[in-house]
Amino acid sequence: MNWIRYVLVMLACVLLPLRAAGVEWSELSPQQRQVLSQYQASWAAIPLERQERLAAGADRWANMAPEQRREVRSRYEEWRGLSPERRAELTRRLAEFRQLPPETQRELRQRLERFKRLSPAQQRQIRERFRTLSPDERRRAYDRIRLRDRAGGAPRGGIRDRRR
Repeated sequence: MNWIRYVLVMLACVLLPLRAAGVEWSELSPQQRQVLSQYQASWAAIPLERQERLAAGADRWANMAPEQRREVRSRYEEWRGLSPERRAELTRRLAEFRQLPPETQRELRQRLERFKRLSPAQQRQIRERFRTLSPDERRRAYDRIRLRDRAGGAPRGGIRDRRR
């Protein structure tokens, strides 16, 4: 019977420090504590991974310029205004994006940046053309864009050339 107690004590000695590895409230910087003050009472109950994400987010927030903070607040308010269904869809799409290989993620980010550099009229025109494509036409357009990008070709073709 003593050996059972011994095993239980040993297990407790091994497992209890795992939770202690969480981020203690007192270990946070003053800036982090200020940003995360709403979590102080429940901090110990927050899972370790979330504590780490919150602490990292507080660091990013503390290092942001005022204009960046305004932009983040604006985007957060926009997010809160979305329906639960739309937020779930965007969360799902972000998870899918994160599953893509780093090279594919980089390519998609570059395409988004190119799109953002277009004039608002050009962006509207592309969006409208895309909306009128059938699923098969969209797939073919994506395939052409991927091939062109991998070949290092100049921007051309794509949605506009669907009538070929």
